[in-house]
Amino acid sequence: MSQTNSGKQSQASEAKKAISLPISRVRLIMKSSPDVSSINQDALFLTTKATELFVQHLALTSFNNRSQTEANTLDYSDLAKTAEESDTFHFLTDILPKKILAQDYLKSLEQMQDEDSDF
Repeated sequence: MSQTNSGKQSQASEAKKAISLPISRVRLIMKSSPDVSSINQDALFLTTKATELFVQHLALTSFNNRSQTEANTLDYSDLAKTAEESDTFHFLTDILPKKILAQDYLKSLEQMQDEDSDF
């Protein structure tokens, strides 16, 4: 019985080493939801691992689709481009919008106001 228990403990410690994100931060984010009262350790581990894999997939996809301006670098613009162009990551377009200069935004805002006043 003690060997089985120690085997489970060693598996749990190996599983914790297999993730890079801090579990305490993921727990804090999960607990910030008013619908969550308690968090099972297995659910916490799986959520942390799934988040890690998602971020890895986003980064790899963005890296493969990046502009070749600099070798071996990944910029915010690469992530925003991936979010905009990929159906898989399209839900991130509000979180990762393309950067726009303030003067360009003001020009587009003026154009929109001019169009609205024409009606």
